[in-house]
Amino acid sequence: MTLSSDQSWMQIALQEAEKAYAEDEVPVGAIIVRDHEVLATDHNRSGQKQDPLAHAEKLVIEKLISQGYKFLQDCTLFVTIEPCLMCAGMIIWSRIGRVVFGASDPKAGAAGSVYNVLLDNQLNHNPDLTSGVLAEECSSLMKKFFRKKRSK
Repeated sequence: MTLSSDQSWMQIALQEAEKAYAEDEVPVGAIIVRDHEVLATDHNRSGQKQDPLAHAEKLVIEKLISQGYKFLQDCTLFVTIEPCLMCAGMIIWSRIGRVVFGASDPKAGAAGSVYNVLLDNQLNHNPDLTSGVLAEECSSLMKKFFRKKRSK
C-alpha cells in the first residue's frame, strides 16, 4: 500500500473515531482491510458496553473471528491511536500482517511509545508497522475529547 492509500484508509478509521466522540466514548476508530476491501470497522465502546476492554481494535478483530477467520496475516489494521498493551497482544495472537496507526500514545502505547510489543522478536509474530499516518488529525480529536471532559 502506498502512503496515499494508507491515508485514505485512515480517514475511514478517523470517521469511526468521530462516531466515538459523538457518543462520548474515547475517540479511537479502527478498520481491518484485506485486498483493498474493508472487512470490519468499529470504534471504542467501553462506556456503551460497560466493558473496559471494548477497544476499537479488539472489536474489529472479534468481528472477523466471529465470521470464521482464525488468523489475519493477510490483513491490515488501521487504528487512529497507537495500540495499548492489550490490543497489541490481540494483534500478535490473531497474526495481523500489518498495523498502521495515527497518533502515538505516550501514556499507554505498546507499539513504540511505552512498550514495543509489536516488534518484540521474542514473540511468535511481528506485524509490519507504520506509524504517524494522519497523526495530527487523530491526535487533535483525542485532545478535543479530553479538553471537553476536563471542562465539565
